[in-house]
Amino acid sequence: MCDAVVRKIIHVDMDCFYAAVEMRDNPAYRGIPLAVGGSEKQRGVISTCNYEARKFGVRSAMPTGRARQLCPNLTVVPGRMSVYKSVSQQIRAIFRRYTEIIEPLSLDEAYLDVTNATACHGSATLIAEAIRRDIWNELQLTASAGVAPLKFLAKVASDMNKPNGQFVIPPDKVQQVIDTLPLEKIPGVGKVSLEKLHQAGFFVCQDIRHSDYRTVLAQFGRLGASLWKRSQGIDEREIVVERERKSVGVERTFSENIHSFEQCWQVIEQRLFPELEMRLERATANKKIIKQGIKVKFADFQQTTIEHVHGELELDYFRELLREVLTRQKGREIRLLGLSVALPPAWQSQQLSMFD
Repeated sequence: MCDAVVRKIIHVDMDCFYAAVEMRDNPAYRGIPLAVGGSEKQRGVISTCNYEARKFGVRSAMPTGRARQLCPNLTVVPGRMSVYKSVSQQIRAIFRRYTEIIEPLSLDEAYLDVTNATACHGSATLIAEAIRRDIWNELQLTASAGVAPLKFLAKVASDMNKPNGQFVIPPDKVQQVIDTLPLEKIPGVGKVSLEKLHQAGFFVCQDIRHSDYRTVLAQFGRLGASLWKRSQGIDEREIVVERERKSVGVERTFSENIHSFEQCWQVIEQRLFPELEMRLERATANKKIIKQGIKVKFADFQQTTIEHVHGELELDYFRELLREVLTRQKGREIRLLGLSVALPPAWQSQQLSMFD
C-alpha cells in the first residue's frame, strides 16, 4: 500500500432503497415480491425491487414485462421520488454525525472517510455499525456497509454481507482478499469486458497480479491499467467532497436492453435525473450550467451524444433531447443511457452569481 497513513473508508449502501421505503410506509407490501417502476402497459422498467422479487431473477433496469414473466405475482408500484430524496437527506444527516468527508454516489449509497474520526474511539467498524443502527432506529430502513483501507475495496465489501450486514477488510488482509476476488466484482468491469478477460485467462485478481503490466495494458488499455493497480492493492483515489469540475454526469447500463421512449424516460425521471440533480448541487452552489446533454449506447455498442446550450437544469428539456437522440436509434435496442451537464468556468460562475 502506498499511503503512509492507513485510511479508514466506509461504503454505505441502502438495501433495495426505493422498495424498502415503500414497504416501510405500507405494511401490505411486506413479505411479497415488490418492485418500484413503470407499468407494463407503458413499457416501463424496474427501478428497484425487494429481495423477495430478486429470488425470481427480477433486477433493476429490467423491462417490467420481463419482470412479470419471471415473477407473475410481482406487485409493481410507481416511484415517489420526492419521498426518496427526503429520506436520502435524512440518511446524509446521520453520516455527518460521524464525518464531514462524504462522497454521495446516488440517493442510496455513499463513501465516508473516517480516518481521523473520533467517534466510537476512532474505530471504522464501530462507526459503520453505529450508522446502520441510527438509520434503522430513526428511519426503519436497513443499510449494508463495507469497511476497508481502499476505496474500491470498501464498495466491494459492502456487497459481501447483504442485506443488513457489513464486512470489514483489515489492512493485513487486503492482498489476501484481493487475490481471490472475481474480476466481475471490481467496479467498472462489465459483461463484455469480463468475457474478454476470461478469454485471455483472467478470472480473479491474482491472475492479473501475476501478469506482466505491459501485456495487460496492451490487451485491455485503460481498464487493464486500472485492474493491474487494483490487483496490487493500489487505489489512491480520495473521497471527493468538493472539486471544480467542467461537467457533471450520470449513466446507467441495463441488465437487459430496453428499446422504447417510455422506458428511457422512466429511467431518466426516476433514476438518472434525481442523481444528476444531487451531483450538480454538490458541484456548484448556484446550480448554473451552460449545456444539457444525453448519451445513448445501442446494443451494437455504437454510441451517440447530443448536447444543447441550456442555462439551467431542467427535467423536461431532457425529454426534447431524448426524442432527438432516439431518431438515431434505427430499430436498435439500448444498453446504456446517460445524462450530463456542462458547467461554466469558475470565473464565469462567480460573475453569474453576482447578478443572480
